[in-house]
Amino acid sequence: MNKRILVTGGSGMVGKSLKKIMPDATYLSSSDFDLTKEFDVVKMYTSYKPDVVIHLAAKVGGIIDNINKPSEYFVDNIMMNTLLVDYAYKFKVSRFIGALSTCIYPDKTDLYPMTEDTLHIGPPTPTNFSYGYAKRCLAVHIDACNKQYGTKYQYLTPCNLYGEYDKFGENSHFVAALIKKIHEAKIAGEDKITLFGTGTPLRQFMHSSDLARVIKMCLDEDVCDSFNVATEQNISINDIAKIALKSCEAEHMKIEYDSTKPDGQFRKDVSVGKLKSIFPNFKTIDLCNGIKDVYKKRFI
Repeated sequence: MNKRILVTGGSGMVGKSLKKIMPDATYLSSSDFDLTKEFDVVKMYTSYKPDVVIHLAAKVGGIIDNINKPSEYFVDNIMMNTLLVDYAYKFKVSRFIGALSTCIYPDKTDLYPMTEDTLHIGPPTPTNFSYGYAKRCLAVHIDACNKQYGTKYQYLTPCNLYGEYDKFGENSHFVAALIKKIHEAKIAGEDKITLFGTGTPLRQFMHSSDLARVIKMCLDEDVCDSFNVATEQNISINDIAKIALKSCEAEHMKIEYDSTKPDGQFRKDVSVGKLKSIFPNFKTIDLCNGIKDVYKKRFI
């Protein structure tokens, strides 16, 4: 019997990447159900009766929006995550995969890259504090379900993502905003771009299709462990900007920084040791090639 697979956040960046390789699943968006409301969550489970739930939906945004709306980011994410997992168990969903974020990890630690067992040694970064804690609670809830009920639920914790299906406007992720900024500067004939902060923070950036592939592999190979999903490359914002300029054929442009704007967390790189032990042949898309592909598909 074919399993009924339900994907929340189906119209988002990872959801659209997943649909390319898992076209037979059902993909839902916020226009279908309000997952912060118990009535809607129950209606969703009653209507679709899924065997597998891949939970990608979340309230996400940039640093400034997180700083300005901490209560919204906490309440919306804590509500949808709690309801999705609780009713997954009540509706006898056999597999649940929740997508988290490295924002859940401690702001500072003595050991980098961070391994899965260091999750609770400190609080998340102040700039994403509410979002980070809400997403961390999803990990706690899934672990608790597995411990109490023996469920085969898991969470995957990806590093920063980018991709062709990202938002290229308000609340876009860094790489998407960077590509758009470079493109607009090229159109305007400008010779520089200006970025927030100092350019010194370190980041891992991975193409959304890489996370989609790992999700599918977990289902195909019945892997239920929870683990980080990231690239081994951890480089500065300034170096990422240089790679983006090269990928967008704008190497002549200068990079300036507005240090009155926040940098965010200095580093939050995570270990991929567990990922490599489970899927030893898995390789992520090279950042330069990935950005070049996104640029061509969205702007050329």
